[in-house]
Amino acid sequence: MGQLVSDVNKILDYKDDKKTAKTERQKILAQMAEDEKNKTNLIKKVLSEQRAKYGAAGTSGNNFSEKAVLKRLRDETSQPYDEKYKNNLEKIRKTKVKKPNIIKNWLSKIDDIAG
Repeated sequence: MGQLVSDVNKILDYKDDKKTAKTERQKILAQMAEDEKNKTNLIKKVLSEQRAKYGAAGTSGNNFSEKAVLKRLRDETSQPYDEKYKNNLEKIRKTKVKKPNIIKNWLSKIDDIAG
């Protein structure tokens, strides 16, 4: 009887853990979407500021070195967000919940009894 109660508890705990993991994944995904939006806005802002500086200096924007500077600014601005994105993906992978194998557990108990 104790084994049955233990197995039922494992199933209930699994369901609770699964709900918790799903909620956690949803939070992480929402944060990732917010980060992506912030990253896009920040990149647009940084690039527009730099383009305005080039425009004030009288350059046309077709210069190779200017394009390289803008690309570098875009990459530098997005780097922290890209690292956070990778970390969040890792967090999502870690939220998986292992399903209890009740049948395997019962079979091992029967084998122990049968001897």
